[in-house]
Amino acid sequence: MSVESVQTALGTEHAALWTYGMVSAFLNDQAAAVAEGSNLHRARRDTTERWLRDHGATPNPPAAAYLPPSPVSDGPSALAALVAVEQDTCAAWRGVLERTDDPGLRTSALEALTTAAVRATRWRKAAGSAPASITMPGVASG
Repeated sequence: MSVESVQTALGTEHAALWTYGMVSAFLNDQAAAVAEGSNLHRARRDTTERWLRDHGATPNPPAAAYLPPSPVSDGPSALAALVAVEQDTCAAWRGVLERTDDPGLRTSALEALTTAAVRATRWRKAAGSAPASITMPGVASG
């Protein structure tokens, strides 16, 4: 059902906002890019919450805190956390695409998936990771 997948995507937007706030202490030299990512996730969160309300659902609230895949204690670990949260966001919005036929929601989900994939690529480049871009964002690599 679309509402459940949108709630999942909303959860990744909440986690992304929390993560961007946390890593900002470690990425002073990239403060503008961190602020931009945070602002884009905030806007996506607001749009997603509005969609849920418009479809009779109550948006799930954010958690009090989120656990990054590994501890964040410096610039490289902060970049890794941003890559991870953008990958999670890609997967969640891909899940929305797979579960809806609604043209407006599909358009919004595709935009969310695309922008998260671009941000993940940007953070991989900043971290010096190779490859910087991946095939099929939102799909588990195996």
